[in-house]
Order: sequence, then C-alpha cells, then structure tokens
Amino acid sequence: MTDAAASSVIDEIVIKNFRRFQDATIQFSAGLNMLVGDNEAGKSTLLEAISLALTGRWQGKLLSSELTPHLINSAATAEYVDGVSNGRNPTPPEIVVELFLAESDDTFALKGTNNSLGEDAPGLRVSAVLDPDFTAEYAEYVAEPNQVISVPTEYYRVDWYDFAGRVVNARGVKVAASTIDASRIRLQSGADYYLQRIITESLDVKQRAELARGYRTLQEQFVSDPTIATINATLDASQDRITDKQLTMEIVSSQSNHWESVIAPHLDRLPFHLSGSGEQHKLKILLALARKLEDAHLILIEEPENHLSFSALNQLIEKISAKCRERQVIISTHSSYVINKLGLERLMLLNGDRAARTTDLPEDTQNYFRKLSGYDTLRLVLAKAVILVEGPSDELIIQRAYLAKHNKRPIEDGIDVINVRGLSAKRFLDLAIPLRRRVAVVTDNDGDYAENVDTKFAPYQSHDFISIHRSDNNDLRTLEPHLVASCGLDLVNDVLGRSFGSPAEAEKFMTTSGNKTDVALAFHDTTEDLRFPQYIQDAVDGIGQ
Repeated sequence: MTDAAASSVIDEIVIKNFRRFQDATIQFSAGLNMLVGDNEAGKSTLLEAISLALTGRWQGKLLSSELTPHLINSAATAEYVDGVSNGRNPTPPEIVVELFLAESDDTFALKGTNNSLGEDAPGLRVSAVLDPDFTAEYAEYVAEPNQVISVPTEYYRVDWYDFAGRVVNARGVKVAASTIDASRIRLQSGADYYLQRIITESLDVKQRAELARGYRTLQEQFVSDPTIATINATLDASQDRITDKQLTMEIVSSQSNHWESVIAPHLDRLPFHLSGSGEQHKLKILLALARKLEDAHLILIEEPENHLSFSALNQLIEKISAKCRERQVIISTHSSYVINKLGLERLMLLNGDRAARTTDLPEDTQNYFRKLSGYDTLRLVLAKAVILVEGPSDELIIQRAYLAKHNKRPIEDGIDVINVRGLSAKRFLDLAIPLRRRVAVVTDNDGDYAENVDTKFAPYQSHDFISIHRSDNNDLRTLEPHLVASCGLDLVNDVLGRSFGSPAEAEKFMTTSGNKTDVALAFHDTTEDLRFPQYIQDAVDGIGQ
C-alpha cells in the first residue's frame, strides 16, 4: 500500500500538560497512522487531544464546563504544588493543545504564526490558563501554601483560537473528525446518534429532504387511519365538553421529533442497536471511511479489533487498508494482526512524550512481519525488554535461569522471552532499533561462534540496548552440551532420572529431536540447584539492568 494518493488533514500536534502528556510534539503522516503503547501510554489521550483542538470539546462537552484538576498532567501538577509549598510562587500550569493542519482551501483562513513553534501554518489552538479576572481569588487560594494540593482550575478560562490569532467559531472550522470507539457505543432511545450522524452526513441535501418529506407524510397519514379516527372520536365525545375545541391524538412535529430521532438503521431488518457489538463497530468504521472524499475529514479509530472474530477482523482490515489510500486515519491498536496487515512502517510507539516510528525498517523486514499475520509482533513492541531465543528448549531454560537469579518470572519485570525460531532474530532486531527496545539475543554457536554469531549480528552490536549472548566454546555447539558441562553428569542424571555413564551418552539423549523439549521441561521444573551456562547467566543478569 502506498500513500501516493493519500490525503493529509493534520501534520503535527503539540500537547502540553494535558493528561498523560507534559510536553509532546508528535508528527503524523498522510494516510494511515497506527498508535501502539502500554495501557497508560496515552493513546486515547492523543485521540482526545486531536478532537479537542478541532471542536473545543472533550468527550463531547465543552472543555470549559468539564475542566478539572485531573485533566492537568500529574507531573506538572506535582511541580506546581511543590513550588507553592516552597514559596517559589510558580505560574499555574497551562493546558495547551496545538493542531497543525495540512494546507488546503479549507484551512487557509486558519493560517498564521500564533503557535508555540512559531511556524507559519494553518492550525487550531486550545488553551486553559489562569483567568486574570480571578487574580484576587487566586492570591487568596495560595495564601496558605500548605493547603494547596491541586491546581485551581475553577479560576481558569478556556481559549480556542486559530493560528491567525482569531477566536474560533465551530462553524468556521471546515475540518472534522469521526472518533470510533467500540467501548463507547452510545445508544439512546433505540437509536445510536453517532451512527445516525454519520448516515445523515453521508446523504446529500436532496436525499435528506426526501427522508424528511417521507416521514412527514407518515405523520399526516397517522391521523387519517380509520382506527385512529375512531379513537379520536371516542376521546372527543368523552371529554364532557370541557373545551369547545376538538380533542385528538396526533404525532407531534417538533425539533426533538425529527426523522433522525425515530428512523433508525436496520441490518437484515433487525434494529441496529440489537445487532452484535462487533457488527455495530464494523459498520461505524466503514461508514465513516465511506464519507464523501471531498470532505476534509479525519478518522480516529480506537482498537478496531474489539468485539470482532478473526474472519470479521480480516474483512474489516482489508477494507480499512483500501480506504486509507484516500483518507488520513489514526488507529490505536493492541492487535499484532492489525499491525502486520496494515504495515509496520505506519507504526507509532507512544513512549512518554515521544512517538517512535518504524519507517526506517528495511523493506524486507516489513514484508516479513506482514506475511506472518499470526506472529506476536506486539510482544516486542509493548515489552519493557525482550530476550530472543531460538526455540522452546532455550525459552524454558531462560525462564528457569531468570527465576533462579531474580526469584520471579521475567514477565513480572516486564521482560518477555520470545522464541523467534532462529533465523528471524535479525528481523526482530530491525524492529527494536527505531523503538530503542532493550533486547538480549541468546543463541547457539553451532560450532563456529565467530562466523555464525559475531559476524551475523555485527551490524547490531553498535546499539547499546542490544546484546548478543553465545558461548565461545565451539566444541559445545548447542544448549544441551552446555547444560551437561555446567551442571555436571551427576546433576543431569538427577534432573532427568537417568543413569548415563558419560557426558557423551547424556548429550546424545538430550539432543535427540524427540527429547529436547522434554529435557528442557525437566530442567525447568526441577527443584535442584542448577548451574547455568555462562552465556545464559550473562543474559539474565544484564537484561534487567
């Protein structure tokens, strides 16, 4: 997939002191952008910040009415409280969200240099700052420093300006965004108003007028229905002439009773809100992507994998992939399948106040992961650190060695042990480099450590977050001979419940293909005090530092 024809609505965002982000500047590319990060990395906050800059609203409500101390970054709040308590009279932290827009006819009027980067660009700026009208109240608030434990957002004002320095009116912003989040499917009175809005905006003026006319015709026909006419005659006759006017029951035509509130979408004649959550979520995404191409419209999708079976997710991803050639779409995901299919080159890893990209991955590495749709790429992306091993036997021994050293499993320290099937280790290292992920590679020397390991991994050893661990004893080609050498024959016999007469006999048994995993499992499960090969010990010692 190429971005040659992809549109771009936003180029960059600056976020200061808003929730997870204290001082972040994040760039976006045309077409598809995929956000990945831990649960508290700020994926949802980033999507909220984009929507906030475009609408002046947070979670659908005006920021001015929703502003609380909890929306201000916790580190900025801590610095402020510490400053007040120590008499430094700090300026209360300001929330700033600046959205730099792509230049177009729709955004030209928003262009200027009123932004923190000083760039002459179209954009929108939302800020929450201390209101000068509350100077006296604020002075009274900080007069007792020991009582200050949060930021007094009650004394803040919210400003919404474009980069030209003008106050923004929502009607004047021709750039829009649809946020699709399966965890927030909003239903009211049987109608999903978010979906209803997408459908309405997908119709042209004449089509909406015809829907309204058809609905009005049905309203008019209601009162002329013979059954309703009989009911109205009964009502009129039974009201004892309290009034001289005729009493009837009719459908009220009002702002709250337009067709949008009562005509709901159906799937195979089943009301949309009674369809499965996965079907609802999928339809919302596809409708948003199908909006008229001339719209300056941004699609924000939170975790499209939610509620979907594998086959349904596959269909959805194929359609998203096709539509992203023409739209700018920002997706947050925890699905390795989604990442592999849509392309690692579009990956943005949120880590603190920065977003690392994988656009520098070699093309063959990108293709490798894309073909391995079931491979758990996200394990490397999301782990604090990773140990790469060649097979299940190595994985079991590494797990046992780490437990012996640290008295806990690697995963308890955020360290994942990944079996990369030997030849693909370099692919994972290509992925680790732009992410600056700490990785230890544990590998056999296969009889020639210089050629099979050192030369092979030489391009990666200049990175201080990557370490390669192998034995320098070429006579011990694989893991099993090293276990015999480090543990000794007696301990090997105890662990395996055998009585081998020589190290060679033990090695022959342990390296037989049908025995390798069972042997490793026995060493993993034993309560004996094991002595591990030095290269394995070095790996488990160093990865946690």
